[in-house]
Amino acid sequence: MAVRNIIIIDEDKCDGCGVCVPACHEGAIQVIDGKARLVNETYCDGLGDCLGECPQDAITIEEREAADFDEKAVQEHLTRIGRAAPKPAAAEQAHHGGGCPGSAMRSFDQPAPARATATATARQSQLGHWPVQLMLVPPAAPFLKGADILLAADCVPFATANFHEHYLAGKSVIVGCPKLDDIGYYQEKLKAIFAEAKPHSVTVVRMEVPCCGGIASAAIQARNEVAPDTKLEVVTVGIRGDELGREEVAAA
Repeated sequence: MAVRNIIIIDEDKCDGCGVCVPACHEGAIQVIDGKARLVNETYCDGLGDCLGECPQDAITIEEREAADFDEKAVQEHLTRIGRAAPKPAAAEQAHHGGGCPGSAMRSFDQPAPARATATATARQSQLGHWPVQLMLVPPAAPFLKGADILLAADCVPFATANFHEHYLAGKSVIVGCPKLDDIGYYQEKLKAIFAEAKPHSVTVVRMEVPCCGGIASAAIQARNEVAPDTKLEVVTVGIRGDELGREEVAAA
């Protein structure tokens, strides 16, 4: 034990948005029961990278007696939650796909753009709320309550030409990437959404690449644990935007 700087989170101000979670490079903060919490003092280095990220000003630093910062424990913790330290830049350049076949770069022949005309009608956005990132959306957001939720991998709208009309219309959307973000955090956040928002249904739209299966798995496990009666459907989209299949997933 030593007297040192360590963060403190005001639960009355915290709305569970989760912005502070990725801002903490040591993984010391997690959203639990709808509130950001310091999971272990030994993971907090007291530098306060998370302070400026909190939109509610719920995080401050205090000097008090606390367990010593443990860098080894932090590395073990990050590995457990899938946030291990990134590889050196040289290694990243040698392996652009990061070991995942779904990250391999591909180029497609693009059709000639349609010539604009005076009679062309602009498509209407079907987005009815903001924010949309799973890392940012609070579980108690009013637009999620009792809603038909669309949980989309964030590559899907780029691959799918009619995303707004075919998938988004009439739904509240949240998006994320299971490869680049913390899938453990995703599952906890989704559990909180099922518990607090009690959605009418959830449609998961994922890409066909293997890495993308994590977002469906997180949603299914969260639903099974918290709200097994909630209808959940998984739609798989190909990298050229074609729908490859959809399946309604029954609770285990």
